[in-house]
Amino acid sequence: MTSHIKFKVPEALAEKILQVLEKARISGKLRKGTNEVTKAVERGKALLVVMAENVDPPEIIMHIPSLCEEKGIEFAYVPEKKELGAAAGMEVPTAAVAIAEAGKAKPELDDIVKKLKALKKET
Repeated sequence: MTSHIKFKVPEALAEKILQVLEKARISGKLRKGTNEVTKAVERGKALLVVMAENVDPPEIIMHIPSLCEEKGIEFAYVPEKKELGAAAGMEVPTAAVAIAEAGKAKPELDDIVKKLKALKKET
């Protein structure tokens, strides 16, 4: 198990991640909120997990990165809960979202996963 639990995602990549979430929301399936994301990861149903950096208290999502690593699921951070909620089609901020089915976002999702893996190797 690696120790890069929390890492900084470059702004451009965070933007791309939010765009992929929007696309997956329209043509695929998302799991929204800490409980739904946790269940999706535990069941191996998540393709990518995205969490907000400004979650307070951080304990709310603290278990998710190690769970993702245990299950071999990539995860990333975006700066704001508000942006994450909006990308997931919610009117309220959210701490975590998982892509369960990529739909038409699959090529972009594959690219992001590749970039995240490279990013973790650098840190």
